[in-house]
Amino acid sequence: MKVSAKERAILRECARQIAEIAALPVQKEKAELWRRLNDLERVRPMVWLNEHPWHELNVNDELTLRCESEWARGLEQEFRQLLYNWNHLRVDMIVSDYLPSPLLLQGADFGISEEVDVVRTDSASTVVSRHFHPQIVEPGDIEKIRMPKVTLDAAATALEFDTRSELFDGIMPVRKVGLKGYWFTPWDNLIRFWGVEQAMMDLVLRPEMVNAAVSRWVDASLSLIEQVEKLNALALNSDNTRVGSGGYGYTKSLPAADATPGRARLRDLWGCSNAQIFSEVSPAMHWEFALRHEMRWLERWGLTYYGCCEPLDRKMDILRRIPNLRKISMSPKADPARAAEALGRQYVFSMKPNPAILAEDTWRPERARQELEEALGKARHCNVEIIMKDVSTVRYEPQRLWEWARMAVEVAQSLD
Repeated sequence: MKVSAKERAILRECARQIAEIAALPVQKEKAELWRRLNDLERVRPMVWLNEHPWHELNVNDELTLRCESEWARGLEQEFRQLLYNWNHLRVDMIVSDYLPSPLLLQGADFGISEEVDVVRTDSASTVVSRHFHPQIVEPGDIEKIRMPKVTLDAAATALEFDTRSELFDGIMPVRKVGLKGYWFTPWDNLIRFWGVEQAMMDLVLRPEMVNAAVSRWVDASLSLIEQVEKLNALALNSDNTRVGSGGYGYTKSLPAADATPGRARLRDLWGCSNAQIFSEVSPAMHWEFALRHEMRWLERWGLTYYGCCEPLDRKMDILRRIPNLRKISMSPKADPARAAEALGRQYVFSMKPNPAILAEDTWRPERARQELEEALGKARHCNVEIIMKDVSTVRYEPQRLWEWARMAVEVAQSLD
């Protein structure tokens, strides 16, 4: 982790800019708006963007890395992307007043890894097409999913913290930060080892095997997160941490009333789950092969977020069975009017505009505004967050995303 004098100057300058932004009063103002949203108080729609096509966005070398070592380049990339977001895609983002240093965990895997063929349409893009080679073919193959054995690498964690603390001394404080939640998605993982078509067919052909596999994945996931909790390696996420596939987690409801400072528990945090591959699966099958298993995971957390890209506007009857559910994803496939009627003011409506508008041959900002205004009009009585995500391309015209961000804030603020 040796940092050259050149790299030190680059990283400290980036951190200095971030520190100035973090000190602005607007950070606390926006945090309060997010808090009100998540606590189901009346507030204008909140706007956030993530999952950008970074390889298409570099303008005036704003994203060009100047460090040379791998460790320094990784940190520089985080900093430059944060500054880029602030300068061009600020919307309702919040910048922390400290720099995190992660607790480094080992062994957080399930003993099985995907075997996949990848096809790229853009060599610079991380968005690829995948063909998975099935590894779960017969019931006995479920045993390939192993229970993890998680440990904390105390020496590496200390080295990371000491390096960052010395590097940014006098600019921003550095804090050790544990695991801020966990992207729990059994079906996103199982299809990688099963194959999409066969897994969907087996819902009908071999339901006992499917249920056994999902249960096994949940068992392994619970084993992992319980070990992390026992290691005191969790961190609160009721702050500017992304929750599920939505926005920030600010809320007065977390941590729990009996929380102990310095020791985060599962019930002090937001949790999440989804079953994206179940977009065309009936509510009854969604419950049978996904949600009833996921409930064992969801019940452990203080509050939960459900969903991602699957349309859930017709599945609220089963989602209401989640006792601590607070936020629900409504993908571009969901009908906003039906979703708004189903959610009311009982939950946060996590609205996902269609990113395809940014990928058309010709950029049509007027159409993008119309789509957003129509959707928000149907959800005007709900608590709404607008999350533009899964943007795979802007046709190498980053100004499209900049314009969408400005437009979305204008539309949201007009409803204040």
